[in-house]
Amino acid sequence: MRAYHDLLTRILTEGRDRSDRTGTGTRGVFGHQMRFDLRQGFPLLTTKKLHLKSIIWELVWFLQGRTDNAWLVEHGVSIWNEWATAEQCARFGRKEGDLGPVYGHQWRNFGATKLPDGTYAKDGVDQIRWVLEEIRRNPNSRRLIVSGWNPEEQTQVALPPCHTLFQFYVQDGELSCQLYQRSADVFLGVPFNIASYSLLTCLIAHCLGLKPGDFVHSLGDAHLYQNHLDLARLQLTRDIRPQPTLTLAPRVTDPCELTYEDVIISGYDPHPGIKAPVAV
Repeated sequence: MRAYHDLLTRILTEGRDRSDRTGTGTRGVFGHQMRFDLRQGFPLLTTKKLHLKSIIWELVWFLQGRTDNAWLVEHGVSIWNEWATAEQCARFGRKEGDLGPVYGHQWRNFGATKLPDGTYAKDGVDQIRWVLEEIRRNPNSRRLIVSGWNPEEQTQVALPPCHTLFQFYVQDGELSCQLYQRSADVFLGVPFNIASYSLLTCLIAHCLGLKPGDFVHSLGDAHLYQNHLDLARLQLTRDIRPQPTLTLAPRVTDPCELTYEDVIISGYDPHPGIKAPVAV
């Protein structure tokens, strides 16, 4: 996870201050890339403890095409609560907890017809199913892409997709993935994103009989909020511990049927968590 620490250091030393939508203020850089070798262990941050339950359940939620925050809450996950309030949802004519066309919708039902009652027909593109079949048909394809960004719907949600597009790449029996993230909350969000997309890459590889390769994380607006700067400095004083290992249950052959119990993380020995406020 040295690459993540290098990003923190770069923002603290080279970043420039700017205003932002939330009114909190940020310090950031534009354009940064990190690479994580999934052959060498699972890239889970060790200089502060991450909430594994949230990372795993959120990915399950995405893969099931869900957009209902209540389902996450039922599973003990609160990371979307700030955008699922009655006030936030009312802005778009939806009831509390209905997040609208966010990640799960875009991944599994992209471009679907919106019905008069505000729900969506099941006539969109299932990008996850498509990319799985395309890898099987043509692993050398340069079109193994899933997009979370729909220009027609990005104004219909409180938080338009930050991780906007990812591409798979097959070489010598290994599956790699590159994510482009338009906006990156480096202290709170990025450690989750690294773990989530690394898990997704390992999961897709597992289901297709491939081995995990690299996860490449390309960031656009990479920023630390002003009220996270001292917390980032604290984190940088901590030593990086060995990466844990990931094991997926043999029964998993379809990524869209993943469950929390199918994911086993072994050897995770992090420093204590560092609480930080969320900018909404």
